[in-house]
Amino acid sequence: MRHRWLVVILSVILIALAASGARFLGFSNDYRMFFSEENPQLLAFEALQNTYTKTDNILFVVSPRDGNVFTPKTLATVEWLTKESWQLPYSLRVDSITNYQHTEAEEDDLLVADLVEDAANLTDEQLKKIRDVALHEPLLRNRLISPDGAHTGINITVQLPGKKLDEVPEVADFAYKLAQRAMEQNPDVEVRVTGLVAMNATFPKMAQNDMQTLYPLMLLIILVTMAFMLRSISGVVVSMLVLLMAVFATLGLTGWLGMQMSPPTTSAPVMVMTLAVADCIHIIVLFLQGLRKGEDKETAMLESLRLNLGPVFLTSITTAIGFLSLNFSDAPPFRDLGNMAAMGVMVALLLSLSFLPALLMILPVKASTRHTRGQGVMERLGDFVIRKCTPLFWGMAALIVLLVSQVPRNHLNDEFIKYFSENVPFRVDTDYAVEHLTGIYLLEYSLPAGGEGMIANPEYLQHVEAFANWLRQQPEVLHVNTITDIMKRLNKNMHGDDPSWYKLPDNQELAAQYLLLYEFSLPFGLDLNNQINVRKSATRLTASLKSISSEQLLTLDQKAAQWLKDNVPAYIQTHGASPSVMFANIGHRNIRAMLKGTTVALVLISLILMFSLRSVRIGLLSLIPNLAPIGMAFGFWGLFVGQVGLALSVVSGMTIGIVVDDTVHFLSKYLRARREQGLSSEQAVRYAFHTVGTALWVTTLVLMLGFGVLAFSDFELNAGMGLLTAITIGLALLADFLFLPPLLMKFGDKQK
Repeated sequence: MRHRWLVVILSVILIALAASGARFLGFSNDYRMFFSEENPQLLAFEALQNTYTKTDNILFVVSPRDGNVFTPKTLATVEWLTKESWQLPYSLRVDSITNYQHTEAEEDDLLVADLVEDAANLTDEQLKKIRDVALHEPLLRNRLISPDGAHTGINITVQLPGKKLDEVPEVADFAYKLAQRAMEQNPDVEVRVTGLVAMNATFPKMAQNDMQTLYPLMLLIILVTMAFMLRSISGVVVSMLVLLMAVFATLGLTGWLGMQMSPPTTSAPVMVMTLAVADCIHIIVLFLQGLRKGEDKETAMLESLRLNLGPVFLTSITTAIGFLSLNFSDAPPFRDLGNMAAMGVMVALLLSLSFLPALLMILPVKASTRHTRGQGVMERLGDFVIRKCTPLFWGMAALIVLLVSQVPRNHLNDEFIKYFSENVPFRVDTDYAVEHLTGIYLLEYSLPAGGEGMIANPEYLQHVEAFANWLRQQPEVLHVNTITDIMKRLNKNMHGDDPSWYKLPDNQELAAQYLLLYEFSLPFGLDLNNQINVRKSATRLTASLKSISSEQLLTLDQKAAQWLKDNVPAYIQTHGASPSVMFANIGHRNIRAMLKGTTVALVLISLILMFSLRSVRIGLLSLIPNLAPIGMAFGFWGLFVGQVGLALSVVSGMTIGIVVDDTVHFLSKYLRARREQGLSSEQAVRYAFHTVGTALWVTTLVLMLGFGVLAFSDFELNAGMGLLTAITIGLALLADFLFLPPLLMKFGDKQK
């Protein structure tokens, strides 16, 4: 109060220094960001990629409008696009039907050549032959050509150095421009772009979209809500300054700490804004109440700070602890989100207790003669709760039990393509590719052969072929890419293209010679390094899948592991590895990790409440309204949605601290009435509703709207997380208004 100008100036300087770290912020655009370095599925996938070539790719899906790929004009476009794709930055390999290395026998010679050459001048007879080969070749069908010949693909494998942040956008931009050029040259085809690199490039676009739409919308909602509720221009202006400063400081501190931004962390500023407003509202509402009673500004502010200092400090600490529990998460972006939100909460606390009261002392504040909206309603609600104490207690208890009992209806399920809404071009193109050509969900196996050069062993090849055939019989599998298809084709070629010899060779030395001859005939960039390791002691088998849920994928992987265990020698047994497997497992790992984190947070918060409220009984009672909303929210989700993925697995840790806020504010006012004023439990409940009821429902409204705004995000991780958090916060207010007061009146401390 005495050094108001000094406090305001120092606050601005310190926030500016903190915010200056924003210049170090970068954006992570690699799907691997969701996995910690020690994640076993990530380690298995990287081991696979280090043995063979990378699987990061761009996939062009070419669809002629006449529904026939095998015309000179369309094949010429595919041929041109295949050639130009080698210019894609960091490209390692380009595969299409035009450069597919088709083999034929000519007497004792093996001819290896592109399936399509000089497409524009092909005769009808040549087109018929090309179509026949492409549609019957197992390596192409359901991978680079659809069974009906209406769609074809061009797959570009890229190897990103990982040295610059703009590598992914550079590749994606080149790919989209190349697709556009192809359609300009041939307006009769549509070219769609998908693949892992396209997915990685979509992550930062999601963040940019959210920042351009959700942030302004959130600011507008806060502005309108506060202006409507507080009826104080100065109060609204100061609150907006506090939340903007808190956001800038959070982003700056993130930069200073060297953390990278990612799609999940883009929601941190919205969370900080929302939580900062809650602190401001509690202080301003009591300040304005004092002014309406006729107190001068300084007296009203000091009384507001006296009543709010403990609760605001306590709620900020518990909220920060809740967010810090996200450090138990197995997904680094959610750890960063928790740390950013915790920093923002503490910055907002410091600003609320220093900058806000100091600036309100400087600015002219005129309190409306009318109460803050809802004040009368709160007092009537308090009377109602006291009158209906017993029915409310049993009614709310029944509702809590009913909703919590629905929690098991939730199933842990994720589809990482569905992290993007159907409005996102990448999602549209990927869904189209899966429906008409092939899937980008993969299940990959490195199958050891038991020694150097042993991949030509007939017994080993028979085992690989049997496994590939078993996979092809699974309803989730679209295509299986295996070396045995090449070996069968070579065996047929070396026997004068006799179809009866389309089978695996039964002589190891002969099989090794076939393979060596074939490898020597392949052009640069189209070798077998993507399927065979250097020592020729293992091969890679890749199953392309439909868009399936994580549960289905994990079930398929377990069935495959069991089949390998039952049907092949021990040295061949292995597990699947791919980004799909990584995403399928991360939800399970994260839920287990977050259960630990939430438990630790709950224990810490409970101890803090018992100590600060100076009552073990009240501290224990507070656990019920603190835990019940989370259980109720997941039960509600189980009734209407029933699917919990990666993002929702962190909601319990996030909300435990926020949910405690309402309980702490209500309890602190209740206990103050009991201890300072000697009121009965019924009168103390009425006092709590009168002093803090309005602030609680206003802050809850702002919090619900703030997190609810995230539900409009096109990035499902943010949308689902925001919606479930908003539901949890709403149910928390219901519990604190209708269940906590009866609980206190029945079982609260009898001592004054």
